Amino acid sequence: MQEQLAAQVVRETRLGPATTVTGIDASYHGGLARAAVVTLSFPQLEVVEYATATRPVDFPYMPGLLTFREGPAVIEALEKLAETPKLLLFDGQGVAHPRRLGLASHIGLVVDMPAIGCAKSRLWGEYDEPGLERGDFTLLFDRQEIIGAVVRTRAGVRPVFVSIGHRIDLPTSMDYVLKCCRGYRLPEPLRRAHRVAGGAEPSLGWQGKLKFG
Repeated sequence: MQEQLAAQVVRETRLGPATTVTGIDASYHGGLARAAVVTLSFPQLEVVEYATATRPVDFPYMPGLLTFREGPAVIEALEKLAETPKLLLFDGQGVAHPRRLGLASHIGLVVDMPAIGCAKSRLWGEYDEPGLERGDFTLLFDRQEIIGAVVRTRAGVRPVFVSIGHRIDLPTSMDYVLKCCRGYRLPEPLRRAHRVAGGAEPSLGWQGKLKFG
């Protein structure tokens, strides 16, 4: 299935004005997966809307098959949003995957939305360590194919692994990731989504619509 769907992933930018970026993350507890989607304005990075969905986990953890484990909860949470996201930013891989269909590519394709993978660790591929300054990067290769980039989002901290999800190219993906970082290693939409997925209530100053499920 992944190999067949991967052939349909669009690796060029088909993205209108991205006035928002929606971060997506999930957590697990007691046999349940809790997905959080948090939409921030862009480039201001202020919360516009957020939602969660909780579903039983009925698929085991297997590297490279994360979509089958948390994808149903993510899609349910996305369906609760009042406004259609302009750009999805996943805590996970896009085409930097052995079959070129990580979480960002799989769900981006299913919902047909522009999507970026921004993972904290490498799943697949080889790379050289980037420079130590913010914005330094190297390319991630699988043999001779470029499957992503290793990007330093904050000086002196570990890089993140950026890859095409769907309907966006790699340079544009890297640009959005860097512009969404505000002094932390992870982009702000993912930081907010991680907190909500973990069960945190919105902090003071957050505005918008909240839909927990």
